[in-house]
Amino acid sequence: MNTGDQVSDFELKDETGTPRRLTALLADGPVVLFFYPMASSGGCTREACHFRDLAADFAAVGAQPVGISGDGVTKQSIFATNHSLGYPLLSDEGHAVAKEFGAWRWWLPGGLHTRRQTFVIGQDRRIVAVFASESRFDAHADEALAAVKKLRAAA
Repeated sequence: MNTGDQVSDFELKDETGTPRRLTALLADGPVVLFFYPMASSGGCTREACHFRDLAADFAAVGAQPVGISGDGVTKQSIFATNHSLGYPLLSDEGHAVAKEFGAWRWWLPGGLHTRRQTFVIGQDRRIVAVFASESRFDAHADEALAAVKKLRAAA
């Protein structure tokens, strides 16, 4: 998926087991969908907590972060609770959504098939911005926030 592409609507369970549709998440504003390899791992925790720490900034521009990985609902729930994340974590156990977005790698051993990528998605389901870095954990939230601010200024 690239900037300008329209994503299909999808539904996955969140950390509470509640089904969430992309269109419903977009109802109140843009979504910053960030894919991460494994809940509770060092880099993923750092990335997720940085999104949490910027929650007020995202809310101020009408956007919300949504995390997504191949972890099951229980692991997502533990991750969200242990770090008081406060935003949805979606369970993509079959990697269908990661594959659609190009955030999946078949070759990596140990089950870490989800690639660290972030997509800013506008309310029309079009991708506004894409960020990919496996090691710049804080950059995803910072760059996504800048993209949402730019989107809001252009509106």
